[in-house]
Amino acid sequence: MKKQLIAATIISTMMISNVSWANDNDNDMSEEREHTEELVGLSSGILLGAVIGGPVGAIIGAFTGTFIGKSVGDEAELSVQKQQLVQQEQKLTQTNEQLMALSTKQQSLEQVSEKYYQLQSNLAEQKANQQQTLNELTIGMNVQFKTGSSHIEPLFEQQLDNVAYMMSLSPELTIDLTGYADRRGDNDFNQALSEQRLAEVTQYLVTQGIARERLHGQAYGSTLPMHQEQNFENDFFDRRVTLKLLAPGAELAAN
Repeated sequence: MKKQLIAATIISTMMISNVSWANDNDNDMSEEREHTEELVGLSSGILLGAVIGGPVGAIIGAFTGTFIGKSVGDEAELSVQKQQLVQQEQKLTQTNEQLMALSTKQQSLEQVSEKYYQLQSNLAEQKANQQQTLNELTIGMNVQFKTGSSHIEPLFEQQLDNVAYMMSLSPELTIDLTGYADRRGDNDFNQALSEQRLAEVTQYLVTQGIARERLHGQAYGSTLPMHQEQNFENDFFDRRVTLKLLAPGAELAAN
């Protein structure tokens, strides 16, 4: 043991002497200073190694300790990085799953919206066609009256019977009725006459089994003539009650 300590001391003394000699060299002071620090560190390591296992043990212990320390540090760093990578991978997996779920929901929503739009378009087209058909059916559906009269003539009774039968087949239909008078007489008389004509037609349909709430009417007297020029023929067409069939939802628009 004493021999090992003496050998280590001799080696250390030689290295320190070399350091002192190197410090006297002014031409390469910077380089020698770095070399000196290395030698001092190395001598300290050799000294500690010599105490345990001699000169050879000091050298082997120094290198082995360096590699072991570096290996342990690298493994710890790799472990931390591995955990971080696992966490990032889990987050990416969750994000991808969320994006896939969102994409599926968005596609489903687009499909539902497209179907809804198509159904709305089809419904609007059907309503338009139905209303056009009803408008075509109501062309000429006027009950004409004699001058100053609200009596329904037999010819128009048959027409009203047909209307009542049509409404019995289609319970969803309603009728908009408007009463008029020609421009003979004063306005108050013509207004009252148009209201009486409207009431007669409405009552006739009710007696044929049509519910009164399906019949909506308004009288206008002589305020809305069909033609600007007043003559015998135009007056005949102004003495009327007009019937218009309405599909569901069209009543408000008509009013």
